[in-house]
Amino acid sequence: MRIGMGYDVHRLVENRKLIIGGVNISYEKGLLGHSDADVLLHAIMDSLLGAASLGDIGKHFPDNNEKYKGISSVFLLKEVGTLLSANHYTIVNIDSTIIAEKPKMAPYINEMRLNIASALHIDIDKVNVKATTEEGLGFTGRQEGISSQSICLLEEIK
Repeated sequence: MRIGMGYDVHRLVENRKLIIGGVNISYEKGLLGHSDADVLLHAIMDSLLGAASLGDIGKHFPDNNEKYKGISSVFLLKEVGTLLSANHYTIVNIDSTIIAEKPKMAPYINEMRLNIASALHIDIDKVNVKATTEEGLGFTGRQEGISSQSICLLEEIK
């Protein structure tokens, strides 16, 4: 068994779509980044890659490579799933948290879980997504950005 953790943060800006967990959320701002800036999927990918000792998303999908400009993080998550399989790992579970003052994430969580499970070819009951605020504290509380954390458990296939 191998445990991995991931963290990601992106700044909220105007004139960008807000995509979290592969869901396009209607909101006045979106997340700034080289790809679609899906903070949840980035944290999940880093937790999975870390558990398998395969580096991080910057190693596999560098932000200075035009190939990844504007790319869907769901596509990148599928690539991470392929890497895990090629390295003989299976996902036991993923637990993640989105930290955002606004918008409220609850209406989108089931769709996010489905997107993650589908991209990784795992049962939805292996994926948990939660959301919380920081009660107005810090950069997320001031609505300057959104962050996400993820932890996962992998099992080596022998």
